[in-house]
Amino acid sequence: MLESLALVFQPLATKQFDLLLVIYLIAITTEAMSGALAAGRRNMDIFGVAVIAFVTALGGGTIRDVVLGNYPIGWTQHPEYVYLVVLAGLATILLARFMHHMKSIFLMLDAMGLVAFSLIGCNVALQLEYPVVVIIMAGMITGICGGILRDVLCNQLPVIFCRELYASVSLFVCILFLAMRSLGVDADLNTLLCFVLGFGFRMLALRFSWKLPTFSYQQRWD
Repeated sequence: MLESLALVFQPLATKQFDLLLVIYLIAITTEAMSGALAAGRRNMDIFGVAVIAFVTALGGGTIRDVVLGNYPIGWTQHPEYVYLVVLAGLATILLARFMHHMKSIFLMLDAMGLVAFSLIGCNVALQLEYPVVVIIMAGMITGICGGILRDVLCNQLPVIFCRELYASVSLFVCILFLAMRSLGVDADLNTLLCFVLGFGFRMLALRFSWKLPTFSYQQRWD
């Protein structure tokens, strides 16, 4: 299966991405399960659970590819992605009663997925030779848009806009990756450092509840 996954990242599928490929599998599985849990909180049927799981796991990469004109979209060429995320979502229905015991593990896997998605998004845009700002946006879209779609479809304010630093972590990873690349840092070392620092940043944000300043406006115009 990893061999077929590597095709998606060609010509990116070099040694430095072996770890990211494994984390990618873990990440889309975890995101699918988080989507299924969100669907369950809204009392959706089995079809709804499967759809939300799919959108949460693969929505970010799909939006990125559409925006960048990167066709064909990865999961259309690799149906094993669809099988994996849908099965993960449906399995969550059976495992939901035990999920509260795994919260800390889920948060760690989600942090790993955020960083991996962000790095993958950056590299896709790099290979297409887009400007720096577009590369950063591509990384962030890949990292956060699946969660945004999940929350919008579940009729709630996207959590990344009102809780601990999340999108900011993706932005940090993307900028750090491009900065070290411009300084000529070895690609393997660059990927490793970005992953470790991005993961650490996200976990610290969770541990200490770091947030950006909020804006509240209640005044009426009439």
